[in-house]
Amino acid sequence: MGVRMFVICDVFTPIPTFPHQGGRGLVEAIFCLALAMFVSPALAQMPPKLACAYSDKACAQKALDHHAVTRIAFWEKSLAKPLEQRIGAAPREIVEYLNYDNIANGYPERPRAATLNADFLRDVRSAFAEIPPEVKRLLVSRLAGIVFVENLGGSGYTDWIFNPDENAVAGYIVLDASVLGKRNANAWATWKENTPFAARPGFKLTAEIESPKGNNRKNAIQYILLHELAHVLAVSENFHPYWNTEPKDLPPTENDPFFLLSWTIDRADNRYATPFDASFPQRKDIVYYFGAKLAADQMVATYDNLERTNLVTLYSATRPGDDFAEAFASYVHTVLMRKPWEIRIYANGKQAKVYGPCWSEARCAGKKKILERFLGVAG
Repeated sequence: MGVRMFVICDVFTPIPTFPHQGGRGLVEAIFCLALAMFVSPALAQMPPKLACAYSDKACAQKALDHHAVTRIAFWEKSLAKPLEQRIGAAPREIVEYLNYDNIANGYPERPRAATLNADFLRDVRSAFAEIPPEVKRLLVSRLAGIVFVENLGGSGYTDWIFNPDENAVAGYIVLDASVLGKRNANAWATWKENTPFAARPGFKLTAEIESPKGNNRKNAIQYILLHELAHVLAVSENFHPYWNTEPKDLPPTENDPFFLLSWTIDRADNRYATPFDASFPQRKDIVYYFGAKLAADQMVATYDNLERTNLVTLYSATRPGDDFAEAFASYVHTVLMRKPWEIRIYANGKQAKVYGPCWSEARCAGKKKILERFLGVAG
């Protein structure tokens, strides 16, 4: 269940970012041998004892259904705390839930609780503390916690929490301390934005999301957090359909204003499409983190076509939930926090294209208006 975000292992092994939905979406599991850079292996706990065998997907799926961590009652004490005190090690119940989730999806990793390095936890708390008050105000009633495990099988996982009426009312974020923070902000962003492209001689892409002074691990974590927090903030909002719903099962009256700015529903093929697909042929081949389908010599053409859409980043073009998360992270990062965000593409040693935030451009005006209204900031 939930949305899983994959980043890197200590040995720079890329893993995909896919919706982690019990076989729904593009699921390709990769085993990641994560060296516990920020976790003491001697102190890390073993995976919990489970009621299901590691090969029993049906049993694991049954255990996931209505598990305690998906219910608001489990999170009431956490939600009563100040936001800054909702950050810490994952409790036993969440570790158990994540293990069942990995079994149900066929992922080989067996998550376990971790003892956190003080420096790493300090970076996470500092990254969170700097998030603008407009965002924190919205998180008070929705963010149940940011908790840490190791051997998750990715760097981040976000899921929603439901009340007795089966309405989503909050969310929580799980981060894998053993794989986060290997790179500084610009190195991480450069690596990420290169992953859709297979290398070709003479072509290079660089990304800048921080000034030299702020180019550190803490700010890499902060940008990752902004994306994950957007998934939490989408709870009970009409930004995009719930990621657990198949496109073919969405009602004909689907009316998510943010979603409708960029997406259509291809019910016959059970997929999301965009009105830009005819003029943006590369979109169908955009795959982040694993299995690049575009060649590096297509970088300029791909970004030229992206510029003709209202999709904020290339990652936005992958699916509706990440479209909102990327737009939210970009807006908060560049507009509210006034930080840089720029892609530079080089061909044969010469700069061939610069791509930056679209918030001053007419193409992103509709999304900007929705985000301003949601965040309660002046346009």
